[in-house]
Amino acid sequence: MRKRLFDKSFFWHVNFAHRGLHDLSKGIPENSLAAFRAAAEAGYGAELDVQLSKDDKVVVFHDDDLKRVCGINGTIADYTYEELSKMSLCGTKETIPLFSDVLDIFKEKGGPLLVELKTGKRNVELCEKTYALLKTYPGVYCIESFNPFIVNWFRKNAPEIFRGQLAEGPGGYRGVVPRFVAHMLSYCRLSFLNKPDFIAYELGKRPKRILRMKEKGRMLFAWTSRSPETDQNENDAIIFEHYLPPLKY
Repeated sequence: MRKRLFDKSFFWHVNFAHRGLHDLSKGIPENSLAAFRAAAEAGYGAELDVQLSKDDKVVVFHDDDLKRVCGINGTIADYTYEELSKMSLCGTKETIPLFSDVLDIFKEKGGPLLVELKTGKRNVELCEKTYALLKTYPGVYCIESFNPFIVNWFRKNAPEIFRGQLAEGPGGYRGVVPRFVAHMLSYCRLSFLNKPDFIAYELGKRPKRILRMKEKGRMLFAWTSRSPETDQNENDAIIFEHYLPPLKY
């Protein structure tokens, strides 16, 4: 068994800036280098999302398609990184960044990184390439995914990395997967398989079963807080946006 790189003490009561410290009114869109620089300079940890481009580059982008953020049809996987790097984020000067460029920003300063791996057609390749980049990164980080099999890939192939299962209320899966699958995902029924260190759950939607998992030693992260009034006692770490909380609580 490989020695764990980090334990829960590195993430205990951390406030993670959701997709960086973005503020579109200042020309700083989500998941942009500007948003991650702002988070790092303020000392925050940051949550971010990674996907694979057509030419196998690990890029930072959240949505399943490019329409909302870039105004372009298609997905990240439809374009090479050279093509993606020319696409404006939310009409600003910022463009879609490489994951390696984000890691470079946090090498010298900033808090822990929370890396979400998005589900796609090349999940194993995304895991392998993300892991390869993380192995060269000297800072503190953990990974998470909505896909329990991505989390399980890290349990089997990178057990030293602190890992988490993302989940939301059953309604969030409606129309995307069959009802019984939505139930399995919403209640983290595959946790016996992928053995997550933490559960990152939609704020205000967490069922009692998930709360009981805390009693069994798993941390509970909350996403996404948009108010400083979020209950801190119920959450071991918080992913926030649109306000400036303390670095830790």
